[in-house]
Amino acid sequence: MSRFLNTSRVLPWLGFAASLLVSFGVWHWAENILVPTDTAQALAKGVPIGNNSDLYPRWLGAREALLHHRDPYGADVTREIQTGFYGRPLNPLKPSDPPFQQSFVYPLYVVFLLAPTLTLPFRTAQEIFRWLLLFVMGCSVPFWMYAIGFRPRPLLTITGIVLVLSSYPAVLEFHMQNLAALALFFLAAGAAAAVRDWLMLSGFLLALATIRPDISGLVVLWFLLWSVARWRERKRLMFSFTATMTALVIAAQASSPHWIGRFLAAVREYPAYGADPSVLQLFLPSFVAKLLTAALLCILFAVCWHWRKAAPGSEDFAWALAWVSAVTIAILPKLAGYNQPLLIPALLVLLAQQDAIWNPGFVPRSLVKVAYGCQLWQWITAIILSLCSLLMPAARLSPAALVPEYTLFSLSAFTLVAVVAVTFSRWRVSYPTEPPRVIAQQIHPP
Repeated sequence: MSRFLNTSRVLPWLGFAASLLVSFGVWHWAENILVPTDTAQALAKGVPIGNNSDLYPRWLGAREALLHHRDPYGADVTREIQTGFYGRPLNPLKPSDPPFQQSFVYPLYVVFLLAPTLTLPFRTAQEIFRWLLLFVMGCSVPFWMYAIGFRPRPLLTITGIVLVLSSYPAVLEFHMQNLAALALFFLAAGAAAAVRDWLMLSGFLLALATIRPDISGLVVLWFLLWSVARWRERKRLMFSFTATMTALVIAAQASSPHWIGRFLAAVREYPAYGADPSVLQLFLPSFVAKLLTAALLCILFAVCWHWRKAAPGSEDFAWALAWVSAVTIAILPKLAGYNQPLLIPALLVLLAQQDAIWNPGFVPRSLVKVAYGCQLWQWITAIILSLCSLLMPAARLSPAALVPEYTLFSLSAFTLVAVVAVTFSRWRVSYPTEPPRVIAQQIHPP
């Protein structure tokens, strides 16, 4: 018995030590191998290099809208954005110039979140957001854990935070400062607030998450459906969300009249220069991917409708979050690693739902193992490359610089397939005759 207790005490510390090794491996690989290789390739191809910050189009657009009363969606501001991002305006006649023109394709009310930094030099604002986005990405982990009813020990929570901050999306956020991390933080905090029954706060945070409607849309719609399903108990979430959205839209309208039409026009133009194939289109023929996307959305609506009355923090509530997050990443027409932290709730549910995964059969277990294997590949190969760079010049490892990224999009695909397989392999999809069970009670039985 004492030997078992000693093992149970030592294992969490070994996991934490392993997370620190992963952190060293990923960040050393990124800073000493990946970034120099990417820079050298861009210079060799004649690709223009400026500040290369995803924050810059939003920051400059916000500054011009609030301080100079210019249209952030206008062609003149877009040209200034390109000059800062790439170092010069793009020339469509030059084949070496990238097709991504960089523009202000965000709802205008994002400017209110950026307002405190608009009088600062951009380099200062960039440095602030570089660390702020990593901070909120780490904070989203315990919020997602709380939202799905997963209550691990504090050391395991810290280990989870370190691992998330030792991932390729964290590296991208540090170097590119995309606001995806901020939107996902609002989603995670809003979900945790809903479970805590702080519904007014939840609605407020979910409204702020719509600064990135492409990644937050399905999650927000799920919470609105969940709110309407038990209207008397949950109507405060809907009232708060509606009031916050109304205030944001009206304030943006006062700042720049008719901005909604210009925003929608920018969104319509965006696929011509800034969109990618979705994860499904990456692995499947286009026609099949489109059919599967439509089918997934129909199935998603069905399962969310089935779970619309789920108690906060229950198994069904957790699975609904897993579904909306996994489906969003799979159908999103943007192959960007900084969006992948939206998979955190799905991966946490697969980790926490041990009974649902190990009992039904071989296929669900295998799919979950493959999904986690995709993430382990990124960590292990980054560690190997980092250790090799200690023994030889990092430049010699440049041909293998992208090896840790090989499973980046496979992670999204296999997480979705694992969530679907485990859901439909459970003996019962929901438990109408039993009280809702909290995941934490399964992980740490009394």
